[in-house]
Amino acid sequence: MKHLFKDRLASLNKHHAQLLDRPNEPLLPGNGIFLRYRHPILTADHVPLFWQYDLDENTNPWLMERFGINGVFNAGAIKWNQRYAVMARVEGRDRKSFFAIADSPNGIDNFRFWDSPVHMPGTGSPETNIYDIRLTRHEDGYVYGLFCTEKRDPVAPSSDQSAAVAQCGIARTHDLIHWERLADLTTRSPQQRNVVLHPGFVEGKYGFYTRPQDGFINTGTGGGVGFGLADSITNAVIEKETIIDSRIYHTINETKNGLGPEPIKTRLGWLHLAHGVRNTAAGLRYTLYLFLTDLHDLTRVLYKPGGYLIAPVGEERVGDVSNVVFCNGWIADEDGRVFIYYASSDTRMHVATTTVDQLLDYVVNTPEDEGSSAGSVMTLQRIIDKNKARL
Repeated sequence: MKHLFKDRLASLNKHHAQLLDRPNEPLLPGNGIFLRYRHPILTADHVPLFWQYDLDENTNPWLMERFGINGVFNAGAIKWNQRYAVMARVEGRDRKSFFAIADSPNGIDNFRFWDSPVHMPGTGSPETNIYDIRLTRHEDGYVYGLFCTEKRDPVAPSSDQSAAVAQCGIARTHDLIHWERLADLTTRSPQQRNVVLHPGFVEGKYGFYTRPQDGFINTGTGGGVGFGLADSITNAVIEKETIIDSRIYHTINETKNGLGPEPIKTRLGWLHLAHGVRNTAAGLRYTLYLFLTDLHDLTRVLYKPGGYLIAPVGEERVGDVSNVVFCNGWIADEDGRVFIYYASSDTRMHVATTTVDQLLDYVVNTPEDEGSSAGSVMTLQRIIDKNKARL
């Protein structure tokens, strides 16, 4: 007992330092579109030891965990002071989520959390949980965070303790530390999650990509990814939502879909990364896909490749909510390199790297979903015939 505390602390510090310093490496050869990396960039084990443990030997002689972390996932992302910063959803073992920022010098490894989590102000309506923030550096000079704010459905019977109401919370900052909480987004939809702010003014207004839903889980009459305008950001109200990317039967987004991070402006249009959900015998499956919209008419989809861009593979398929990949943060560097920060199975964070040019090639030249098995065969046969002609 005499040396237990010091020995355990030394062991914890050693293993934590090894984890934070561990180099990451790409998994070659890749698919030509993006590169995955061998190790997750953030896990529950990356959280600072002084968050998890009471480091006072007098009050914690066994050096037990006092604040357990369940997962680190679904992070917004932004380039900040020449470093790659992710604002992660950190979930404690009590199921409550909060935001915390970690950054890296190269965007693929050596991520370290800032000393304290984000102290996000509340509103006059108490919320139980907040999560899945999207970060947007807006034309008006602020960095905005749009996130899900959730509380129990007040009209649900006491027998149902899982019924919830979700809306879009909005906050803004100049330093990622001090946040000003604004009024929650108001729309005609009963529930809103996965809302993303467009980075510039649209006709002098604030543009929002929405995901209207009738219920917390069930989409109901919600048709897919929407778009709407609000006159003000401090009291944002959207009167009309236009569906720009619909849910479609027997596709990767038949059950529901939602935008991930803010779109990237390219020479050909606005590049969007979204998640699509389909139902299976094993439950819901989340994958990621791309589409491109017009530079001027933001509701006009120009290209949408068939199928998914990223799906969970290997250990990514296993976790707190299995068979899920989710992204609400990516960073496009000035040199055209793109860092896609995606989570797997509501447990851990990963990075995939690519370039704007690669993504544009993929989104423009990859065949669309023809809507049937026969259509898929015809698409494949055209590729076969073209290649055979070159042999």
